[in-house]
Amino acid sequence: MADHLVRILTNDGAVRVSIADTTLLVEEVRRRQQTDPTATVAIGRLTTAAALMGSLLKGQQRIALTIEGNGPLRRLQAEAEADGRVRASLKVPVAALPPRDGRFDVAGAVGRAGFLHVVKDLGLKEPYRGLVQLVSSEIGEDIAYYFTTSEQTPSSVALGVELGGQAEVAAAGGYLMQLLPDASPELADQLISNLKSLPPTTTLLKEGLSPEGIAARMLKDLPFHNLGSTPLVFSCSCSREQTLQLLRLLGADELEQMIAEAGETQVTCEFCKEVYSVDAVTLRAVRASL
Repeated sequence: MADHLVRILTNDGAVRVSIADTTLLVEEVRRRQQTDPTATVAIGRLTTAAALMGSLLKGQQRIALTIEGNGPLRRLQAEAEADGRVRASLKVPVAALPPRDGRFDVAGAVGRAGFLHVVKDLGLKEPYRGLVQLVSSEIGEDIAYYFTTSEQTPSSVALGVELGGQAEVAAAGGYLMQLLPDASPELADQLISNLKSLPPTTTLLKEGLSPEGIAARMLKDLPFHNLGSTPLVFSCSCSREQTLQLLRLLGADELEQMIAEAGETQVTCEFCKEVYSVDAVTLRAVRASL
């Protein structure tokens, strides 16, 4: 089944949930970034988080998540658009860390100290920017902490990535559950009980449950309706024109040096790894435009 996300709202308007299957999306990120297993799990969690947070947007709105930590991965980025297009990258693709307590050491790879940056392009004059310190570096808890502190919305976030025998992505997905102002303490207790009884999202996906089926398990005994489904795909917005614009930002002196030393250059997109070759004639034209 193709990756997709569903948006759910309880009939009383007290709880909203987004649930995503991101297996193919995270595998595509792994293939392009050439990550080792721990790095795959880390960037897979952030990719899923971006897709889930993108479900709260509309129209041409976009969101960008960046985690900067003192671990070996250094910086992780994921971007999502309201229509389900997602891309992700990381500064260092190899964490080279052993498992901790039988699990991939995501917190160690990210680093115990650092920050989560959230930038939302809502089509306004200036984008919204949020910043919180990492509280666990496990990513899911950090996203939940951001919602609670920066947006004052109590949230539960689960992000999972399970690998196969060849370190490929066997299952990836997660959910974002938020309590809205009409939610009662009794409802919150019921939801906590429901979530505690559920296996990990990746286990449910491997068992064949769709995001819609997972929603029925999560909201057991609570009437709800489906607000819609969004396909999730890897998509990069890079282009040759963006590459030339990036070269213009280098300035005249650096372009002159580049032309004198090599005559041509190659620029690699950090997200999709597409390589753009720029010959000497084009470099001179870029230099002349300055």
